[in-house]
Amino acid sequence: MSSGIALVARRTIRADIHRVFDAWTQPAQLRAWWGPRPVTCSDAEVDLRVGGQFRIVNALPDGGTVTIHGEFRVVEPPRKLVYTWRMDEGMLESSLVTVTFEPRGESTEVVVVHEDIPAEPVRESHENGWRGCFDGLERHFA
Repeated sequence: MSSGIALVARRTIRADIHRVFDAWTQPAQLRAWWGPRPVTCSDAEVDLRVGGQFRIVNALPDGGTVTIHGEFRVVEPPRKLVYTWRMDEGMLESSLVTVTFEPRGESTEVVVVHEDIPAEPVRESHENGWRGCFDGLERHFA
């Protein structure tokens, strides 16, 4: 049962909304920027449709991996994504991620709302992870 813990992370990225949405949803681009350093994305699969699945494999510095997977609930290119979020294949509980993309001139504000997080230490870990992902997305467009 979820405790209802949530976090909001946001960053303005220097790229237009279509390019940022594509970077967030195309596997080849995800592999280029996803993950808070020193974590990298070793594999990504995206079936970008309502009911479609995604899978992202984070490669850890110690050689281990963590797999994130889920199902798209809302797909509204290039403005909004809503998807479930589970880490590793065996977890029964999932959280919910809503990502909105808002044009800001020649840039895009990306807002991540991550809800239904099971515990405060997990929220803190996710917050650090999203911040690191935003850093990677900024580097991707630098």
